Amino acid sequence: MYIPRAIESHIVQLSQDYPVVMVCGPRQVGKTTMLQHLSDRETTKRTYVSLDDTDARYLAKTDPKLFFQTYPLPVLIDEIQYAPELFPYIKLLADTKKTAGGIWLTGSQKYHMIRGVGESLAGRVAVADMYGLSSAELYRTPLHTFSVDLPELLGREQSGKYPHIDVHTAYTLMYHGSLPKTASGEITDIPTYYANYVRTYVERDIRELAGITNTLSFSRFLSFLAARCSQQLNYAECARDAEISEPTAKSWVNVLISLGIIFLVQPYYSNALKRITKTPKLYFHDCGLIAWLCRWLSPETLEAGAMNGAFMENFVVSEIWKSYANNLREPPVWYYRDKERHEINLLIEENGKLHPVEIKKAASPSRDMTASFGILDKLALPRGNGAIVCLADKPVPLDRENAVIPLGLL
Repeated sequence: MYIPRAIESHIVQLSQDYPVVMVCGPRQVGKTTMLQHLSDRETTKRTYVSLDDTDARYLAKTDPKLFFQTYPLPVLIDEIQYAPELFPYIKLLADTKKTAGGIWLTGSQKYHMIRGVGESLAGRVAVADMYGLSSAELYRTPLHTFSVDLPELLGREQSGKYPHIDVHTAYTLMYHGSLPKTASGEITDIPTYYANYVRTYVERDIRELAGITNTLSFSRFLSFLAARCSQQLNYAECARDAEISEPTAKSWVNVLISLGIIFLVQPYYSNALKRITKTPKLYFHDCGLIAWLCRWLSPETLEAGAMNGAFMENFVVSEIWKSYANNLREPPVWYYRDKERHEINLLIEENGKLHPVEIKKAASPSRDMTASFGILDKLALPRGNGAIVCLADKPVPLDRENAVIPLGLL
Protein backbone atom coordinates (compact mmCIF):
# COMPACT_ATOMS: atom_id res chain seq x y z
CA MET A 1 0.00 0.00 0.00
CA TYR A 2 1.35 3.39 -1.02
CA ILE A 3 2.17 5.77 1.83
CA PRO A 4 1.82 9.44 0.80
CA ARG A 5 5.06 11.37 1.13
CA ALA A 6 5.38 14.78 2.70
CA ILE A 7 7.23 16.39 -0.22
CA GLU A 8 4.64 15.43 -2.86
CA SER A 9 2.98 18.87 -2.90
CA HIS A 10 6.38 20.54 -3.19
CA ILE A 11 7.30 18.35 -6.18
CA VAL A 12 4.04 19.29 -7.89
CA GLN A 13 4.71 22.99 -7.31
CA LEU A 14 8.34 22.78 -8.43
CA SER A 15 7.22 21.00 -11.60
CA GLN A 16 5.13 24.04 -12.44
CA ASP A 17 8.06 26.41 -11.91
CA TYR A 18 11.10 24.55 -13.31
CA PRO A 19 11.74 22.48 -16.43
CA VAL A 20 13.83 19.97 -14.44
CA VAL A 21 13.13 18.58 -10.96
CA MET A 22 15.67 16.35 -9.26
CA VAL A 23 14.94 14.28 -6.15
CA CYS A 24 18.03 13.20 -4.21
CA GLY A 25 18.16 10.68 -1.42
CA PRO A 26 19.43 7.32 -0.19
CA ARG A 27 18.59 4.08 -1.90
CA GLN A 28 15.25 2.45 -1.16
CA VAL A 29 13.60 5.47 0.50
CA GLY A 30 10.82 5.60 -2.12
CA LYS A 31 11.96 8.33 -4.54
CA THR A 32 10.91 6.47 -7.67
CA THR A 33 7.74 5.11 -6.12
CA MET A 34 6.64 8.62 -5.16
CA LEU A 35 7.41 10.12 -8.57
CA GLN A 36 5.67 7.28 -10.39
CA HIS A 37 2.67 7.79 -8.11
CA LEU A 38 2.62 11.49 -9.02
CA SER A 39 3.04 10.74 -12.71
CA ASP A 40 -0.07 8.55 -12.59
CA ARG A 41 -2.06 11.73 -11.91
CA GLU A 42 -0.73 13.50 -15.01
CA THR A 43 -2.84 13.81 -18.14
CA THR A 44 0.16 12.90 -20.33
CA LYS A 45 1.85 9.57 -19.67
CA ARG A 46 5.41 10.05 -18.46
CA THR A 47 8.17 7.84 -19.88
CA TYR A 48 10.20 5.97 -17.27
CA VAL A 49 13.79 4.75 -17.59
CA SER A 50 16.28 3.56 -15.00
CA LEU A 51 20.00 3.96 -15.55
CA ASP A 52 20.51 0.93 -13.34
CA ASP A 53 19.67 -0.83 -16.63
CA THR A 54 23.04 -1.25 -18.33
CA ASP A 55 21.61 -0.96 -21.86
CA ALA A 56 19.85 2.33 -21.05
CA ARG A 57 22.97 3.57 -19.28
CA TYR A 58 25.19 2.76 -22.27
CA LEU A 59 22.82 4.62 -24.61
CA ALA A 60 22.70 7.63 -22.27
CA LYS A 61 26.49 7.83 -22.04
CA THR A 62 27.25 7.30 -25.72
CA ASP A 63 24.36 8.93 -27.60
CA PRO A 64 22.26 11.33 -25.47
CA LYS A 65 20.29 12.55 -28.50
CA LEU A 66 19.17 9.01 -29.37
CA PHE A 67 18.49 8.39 -25.67
CA PHE A 68 15.88 11.16 -25.61
CA GLN A 69 14.40 9.98 -28.88
CA THR A 70 13.98 6.57 -27.27
CA TYR A 71 12.69 8.03 -24.00
CA PRO A 72 10.83 11.23 -24.96
CA LEU A 73 9.58 13.98 -22.68
CA PRO A 74 7.91 14.08 -20.25
CA VAL A 75 10.33 11.61 -18.71
CA LEU A 76 11.42 10.24 -15.35
CA ILE A 77 15.09 9.23 -15.34
CA ASP A 78 16.15 7.10 -12.38
CA GLU A 79 19.71 7.10 -10.96
CA ILE A 80 20.93 9.98 -13.12
CA GLN A 81 24.39 9.90 -11.46
CA TYR A 82 25.33 6.98 -13.72
CA ALA A 83 25.22 9.15 -16.85
CA PRO A 84 26.44 12.72 -16.22
CA GLU A 85 26.88 12.92 -19.99
CA LEU A 86 23.12 13.62 -20.12
CA PHE A 87 23.36 16.93 -18.27
CA PRO A 88 24.41 19.13 -21.23
CA TYR A 89 21.65 17.64 -23.37
CA ILE A 90 19.11 18.08 -20.56
CA LYS A 91 20.13 21.77 -20.50
CA LEU A 92 19.48 21.99 -24.26
CA LEU A 93 16.05 20.38 -23.87
CA ALA A 94 15.18 22.65 -20.95
CA ASP A 95 16.05 25.72 -23.04
CA THR A 96 14.36 24.62 -26.26
CA LYS A 97 11.30 22.68 -25.12
CA LYS A 98 10.52 25.06 -22.24
CA THR A 99 8.17 22.49 -20.74
CA ALA A 100 7.66 22.94 -17.01
CA GLY A 101 8.37 19.70 -15.19
CA GLY A 102 9.22 17.91 -18.41
CA ILE A 103 12.19 16.11 -16.89
CA TRP A 104 12.21 14.42 -13.49
CA LEU A 105 15.47 13.00 -12.20
CA THR A 106 16.36 10.87 -9.20
CA GLY A 107 19.72 9.96 -7.79
CA SER A 108 21.32 8.47 -4.70
CA GLN A 109 24.75 10.12 -4.92
CA LYS A 110 23.91 13.73 -4.21
CA TYR A 111 27.27 15.50 -4.28
CA HIS A 112 28.29 13.61 -7.43
CA MET A 113 25.11 14.82 -9.13
CA ILE A 114 25.22 18.36 -7.80
CA ARG A 115 28.54 18.94 -9.54
CA GLY A 116 26.94 18.13 -12.89
CA VAL A 117 23.88 20.20 -12.08
CA GLY A 118 25.96 23.21 -11.07
CA GLU A 119 27.94 23.08 -14.29
CA SER A 120 25.06 22.47 -16.69
CA LEU A 121 21.63 23.15 -15.19
CA ALA A 122 21.99 26.24 -13.00
CA GLY A 123 18.68 28.11 -12.92
CA ARG A 124 16.87 25.29 -14.71
CA VAL A 125 16.61 22.64 -12.00
CA ALA A 126 14.98 22.42 -8.60
CA VAL A 127 16.59 19.99 -6.17
CA ALA A 128 14.65 18.29 -3.36
CA ASP A 129 16.14 16.00 -0.72
CA MET A 130 14.15 12.96 0.32
CA TYR A 131 14.85 10.58 3.19
CA GLY A 132 13.15 7.57 4.69
CA LEU A 133 9.69 7.70 6.18
CA SER A 134 9.26 10.04 9.10
CA SER A 135 6.93 9.00 11.89
CA ALA A 136 4.63 11.82 10.71
CA GLU A 137 4.42 10.21 7.26
CA LEU A 138 3.95 6.76 8.73
CA TYR A 139 1.06 7.98 10.90
CA ARG A 140 -0.18 10.31 8.13
CA THR A 141 -0.24 13.42 10.28
CA PRO A 142 -0.41 16.95 8.79
CA LEU A 143 2.76 18.37 7.25
CA HIS A 144 4.74 20.57 9.63
CA THR A 145 8.22 21.46 10.75
CA PHE A 146 9.53 20.95 14.24
CA SER A 147 8.34 23.54 16.72
CA VAL A 148 8.91 24.36 20.39
CA ASP A 149 5.92 26.72 20.46
CA LEU A 150 3.57 25.41 23.16
CA PRO A 151 0.30 26.84 21.73
CA GLU A 152 1.13 25.22 18.37
CA LEU A 153 1.95 21.92 20.07
CA LEU A 154 -1.30 22.05 22.06
CA GLY A 155 -3.21 22.68 18.84
CA ARG A 156 -1.65 19.61 17.25
CA GLU A 157 -2.45 17.48 20.28
CA GLN A 158 -6.04 18.70 20.50
CA SER A 159 -6.63 17.98 16.80
CA GLY A 160 -6.54 14.27 17.57
CA LYS A 161 -4.49 13.60 14.42
CA TYR A 162 -1.22 12.82 16.17
CA PRO A 163 -0.30 9.48 17.79
CA HIS A 164 0.82 8.78 21.32
CA ILE A 165 4.17 7.03 21.10
CA ASP A 166 5.08 5.15 24.26
CA VAL A 167 8.47 3.63 25.01
CA HIS A 168 7.71 0.25 23.39
CA THR A 169 6.27 1.85 20.26
CA ALA A 170 9.27 4.18 20.05
CA TYR A 171 11.84 1.39 20.04
CA THR A 172 9.74 -0.64 17.64
CA LEU A 173 9.80 2.33 15.24
CA MET A 174 13.56 2.59 15.64
CA TYR A 175 14.11 -1.13 15.07
CA HIS A 176 11.94 -1.22 11.94
CA GLY A 177 13.74 1.81 10.57
CA SER A 178 12.54 4.36 8.05
CA LEU A 179 12.86 2.48 4.77
CA PRO A 180 9.31 2.05 3.45
CA LYS A 181 9.45 -1.73 3.10
CA THR A 182 10.51 -2.30 6.70
CA ALA A 183 8.66 0.62 8.32
CA SER A 184 5.36 -0.35 6.70
CA GLY A 185 5.62 -4.01 7.72
CA GLU A 186 5.86 -5.24 4.12
CA ILE A 187 9.16 -6.91 5.06
CA THR A 188 9.08 -8.99 8.24
CA ASP A 189 12.61 -10.44 8.19
CA ILE A 190 14.28 -7.14 8.95
CA PRO A 191 17.84 -8.37 9.65
CA THR A 192 18.00 -10.14 6.28
CA TYR A 193 16.63 -7.08 4.51
CA TYR A 194 19.28 -4.78 5.99
CA ALA A 195 22.03 -7.30 5.29
CA ASN A 196 21.04 -7.29 1.63
CA TYR A 197 20.61 -3.50 1.66
CA VAL A 198 24.18 -2.95 2.80
CA ARG A 199 25.60 -5.60 0.47
CA THR A 200 23.56 -4.67 -2.60
CA TYR A 201 23.43 -0.89 -2.37
CA VAL A 202 25.71 0.69 0.21
CA GLU A 203 28.84 -1.36 -0.51
CA ARG A 204 28.31 -1.18 -4.25
CA ASP A 205 27.86 2.58 -4.24
CA ILE A 206 30.82 3.19 -2.00
CA ARG A 207 33.01 1.06 -4.27
CA GLU A 208 31.98 3.24 -7.19
CA LEU A 209 32.41 6.56 -5.38
CA ALA A 210 35.52 5.85 -3.32
CA GLY A 211 37.13 3.00 -5.23
CA ILE A 212 37.06 0.75 -2.17
CA THR A 213 38.16 -2.80 -2.82
CA ASN A 214 38.46 -4.00 0.79
CA THR A 215 34.79 -4.21 1.69
CA LEU A 216 35.65 -6.00 4.95
CA SER A 217 37.44 -2.90 6.25
CA PHE A 218 34.59 -0.70 5.12
CA SER A 219 31.98 -2.93 6.79
CA ARG A 220 33.96 -2.81 10.01
CA PHE A 221 34.22 0.98 9.72
CA LEU A 222 30.47 1.33 9.14
CA SER A 223 29.74 -0.79 12.21
CA PHE A 224 32.11 1.33 14.30
CA LEU A 225 30.27 4.45 13.17
CA ALA A 226 26.92 2.92 14.06
CA ALA A 227 28.16 2.11 17.57
CA ARG A 228 29.10 5.78 17.93
CA CYS A 229 25.82 7.31 16.76
CA SER A 230 24.78 10.44 18.69
CA GLN A 231 28.40 10.98 19.73
CA GLN A 232 31.09 13.39 18.67
CA LEU A 233 32.90 12.11 15.60
CA ASN A 234 36.51 11.28 16.40
CA TYR A 235 38.17 10.45 13.08
CA ALA A 236 41.38 9.24 14.66
CA GLU A 237 39.55 6.82 16.94
CA CYS A 238 37.39 5.43 14.12
CA ALA A 239 40.42 5.04 11.86
CA ARG A 240 42.36 3.21 14.55
CA ASP A 241 39.52 0.81 15.33
CA ALA A 242 38.89 0.08 11.64
CA GLU A 243 42.65 -0.20 10.93
CA ILE A 244 42.63 2.45 8.23
CA SER A 245 44.29 5.85 7.90
CA GLU A 246 42.65 8.99 9.22
CA PRO A 247 42.42 10.58 5.72
CA THR A 248 40.68 7.39 4.54
CA ALA A 249 38.22 7.62 7.44
CA LYS A 250 37.41 11.23 6.51
CA SER A 251 36.96 10.25 2.87
CA TRP A 252 34.61 7.40 3.74
CA VAL A 253 32.56 9.65 6.04
CA ASN A 254 32.14 12.14 3.19
CA VAL A 255 30.97 9.38 0.86
CA LEU A 256 28.45 8.13 3.43
CA ILE A 257 27.12 11.67 3.76
CA SER A 258 26.83 11.88 -0.03
CA LEU A 259 24.88 8.62 -0.07
CA GLY A 260 22.45 9.90 2.55
CA ILE A 261 23.44 7.25 5.10
CA ILE A 262 24.77 9.58 7.80
CA PHE A 263 24.73 13.28 8.58
CA LEU A 264 26.73 15.53 10.87
CA VAL A 265 25.41 18.17 13.24
CA GLN A 266 27.95 20.91 13.72
CA PRO A 267 28.66 22.61 17.05
CA TYR A 268 27.36 26.11 17.49
CA TYR A 269 30.38 28.36 17.69
CA SER A 270 30.65 31.90 18.98
CA ASN A 271 33.61 34.10 19.76
CA ALA A 272 31.93 34.75 23.09
CA LEU A 273 32.53 31.11 24.03
CA LYS A 274 36.16 30.34 23.24
CA ARG A 275 36.11 27.01 25.05
CA ILE A 276 33.39 25.43 22.92
CA THR A 277 34.18 22.20 21.11
CA LYS A 278 34.49 22.27 17.32
CA THR A 279 33.87 18.56 16.69
CA PRO A 280 30.64 17.53 14.87
CA LYS A 281 28.23 14.90 16.15
CA LEU A 282 27.37 11.85 14.07
CA TYR A 283 23.86 10.63 13.27
CA PHE A 284 22.33 8.08 10.90
CA HIS A 285 19.25 8.89 8.85
CA ASP A 286 17.87 5.40 9.55
CA CYS A 287 17.81 3.86 13.04
CA GLY A 288 16.98 0.44 11.61
CA LEU A 289 20.35 0.38 9.88
CA ILE A 290 22.10 1.21 13.15
CA ALA A 291 20.26 -1.61 14.91
CA TRP A 292 21.34 -4.14 12.29
CA LEU A 293 24.94 -2.91 12.21
CA CYS A 294 25.15 -3.13 16.02
CA ARG A 295 23.38 -6.52 16.07
CA TRP A 296 20.38 -5.46 18.12
CA LEU A 297 17.97 -8.10 16.82
CA SER A 298 14.65 -7.11 18.39
CA PRO A 299 12.89 -3.95 19.66
CA GLU A 300 12.98 -5.40 23.19
CA THR A 301 16.76 -5.86 23.27
CA LEU A 302 17.18 -2.42 21.74
CA GLU A 303 15.00 -0.83 24.41
CA ALA A 304 16.87 -2.56 27.24
CA GLY A 305 20.34 -2.30 25.70
CA ALA A 306 23.26 -0.08 26.55
CA MET A 307 22.63 2.10 23.47
CA ASN A 308 18.98 2.92 24.18
CA GLY A 309 19.76 6.56 25.02
CA ALA A 310 21.88 7.01 21.89
CA PHE A 311 19.10 5.48 19.78
CA MET A 312 16.54 7.82 21.30
CA GLU A 313 18.69 10.84 20.49
CA ASN A 314 19.45 9.64 16.96
CA PHE A 315 15.76 8.96 16.33
CA VAL A 316 14.63 12.39 17.51
CA VAL A 317 17.37 14.31 15.70
CA SER A 318 16.70 12.43 12.44
CA GLU A 319 12.94 13.11 12.79
CA ILE A 320 13.58 16.82 13.31
CA TRP A 321 15.98 16.83 10.34
CA LYS A 322 13.33 15.20 8.12
CA SER A 323 10.64 17.65 9.24
CA TYR A 324 12.69 20.47 7.70
CA ALA A 325 13.86 18.52 4.65
CA ASN A 326 10.26 17.49 3.88
CA ASN A 327 9.43 21.18 3.67
CA LEU A 328 12.45 21.82 1.42
CA ARG A 329 14.21 23.71 4.19
CA GLU A 330 17.81 23.37 5.26
CA PRO A 331 17.68 22.02 8.83
CA PRO A 332 18.80 24.92 11.09
CA VAL A 333 20.20 22.56 13.72
CA TRP A 334 23.36 22.74 15.84
CA TYR A 335 24.48 21.36 19.16
CA TYR A 336 26.38 22.79 22.09
CA ARG A 337 29.20 21.32 24.12
CA ASP A 338 32.11 23.02 25.86
CA LYS A 339 35.30 21.75 27.40
CA GLU A 340 33.66 21.70 30.82
CA ARG A 341 31.25 19.13 29.32
CA HIS A 342 28.19 21.36 29.47
CA GLU A 343 26.02 20.06 26.66
CA ILE A 344 22.75 20.80 24.89
CA ASN A 345 21.57 18.10 22.48
CA LEU A 346 20.22 20.50 19.85
CA LEU A 347 20.02 24.19 19.10
CA ILE A 348 17.40 25.29 16.59
CA GLU A 349 18.23 28.67 15.05
CA GLU A 350 15.10 30.43 13.83
CA ASN A 351 13.90 34.02 13.61
CA GLY A 352 17.07 35.35 15.16
CA LYS A 353 16.86 33.17 18.25
CA LEU A 354 18.45 29.96 19.51
CA HIS A 355 16.00 27.38 20.82
CA PRO A 356 17.63 24.75 23.07
CA VAL A 357 16.33 21.17 22.94
CA GLU A 358 17.14 18.24 25.22
CA ILE A 359 16.23 14.65 24.33
CA LYS A 360 15.44 12.23 27.15
CA LYS A 361 14.21 8.67 27.53
CA ALA A 362 11.79 9.76 30.23
CA ALA A 363 8.04 10.16 30.59
CA SER A 364 8.16 12.76 33.38
CA PRO A 365 11.03 15.18 32.74
CA SER A 366 12.20 17.54 35.46
CA ARG A 367 13.25 21.19 35.37
CA ASP A 368 16.86 20.40 36.17
CA MET A 369 17.13 18.79 32.73
CA THR A 370 17.16 22.33 31.30
CA ALA A 371 19.90 23.61 33.62
CA SER A 372 22.43 23.93 30.78
CA PHE A 373 20.14 26.19 28.73
CA GLY A 374 21.35 29.25 30.68
CA ILE A 375 24.76 28.97 29.00
CA LEU A 376 23.19 30.41 25.87
CA ASP A 377 22.62 33.73 27.61
CA LYS A 378 26.30 34.51 26.92
CA LEU A 379 25.79 34.40 23.15
CA ALA A 380 25.03 37.25 20.77
CA LEU A 381 21.78 35.68 19.61
CA PRO A 382 19.01 35.79 22.22
CA ARG A 383 17.80 32.53 23.74
CA GLY A 384 14.32 31.52 22.62
CA ASN A 385 11.91 29.05 24.15
CA GLY A 386 13.35 25.59 24.76
CA ALA A 387 11.99 22.08 25.03
CA ILE A 388 12.54 18.57 26.27
CA VAL A 389 11.55 15.91 23.73
CA CYS A 390 10.62 12.77 25.61
CA LEU A 391 8.05 10.01 26.16
CA ALA A 392 5.48 12.21 27.89
CA ASP A 393 1.78 11.74 27.18
CA LYS A 394 0.97 15.36 26.35
CA PRO A 395 2.67 18.68 25.63
CA VAL A 396 2.86 20.72 28.83
CA PRO A 397 4.80 23.73 30.05
CA LEU A 398 7.83 22.80 32.12
CA ASP A 399 8.26 26.42 33.16
CA ARG A 400 7.73 29.84 31.56
CA GLU A 401 10.39 29.31 28.92
CA ASN A 402 10.39 25.55 28.22
CA ALA A 403 7.90 22.97 27.04
CA VAL A 404 7.65 19.19 27.15
CA ILE A 405 7.21 17.67 23.66
CA PRO A 406 5.94 14.09 23.25
CA LEU A 407 7.53 12.02 20.47
CA GLY A 408 4.25 11.83 18.58
CA LEU A 409 4.24 15.60 17.99
CA LEU A 410 7.64 15.74 16.28
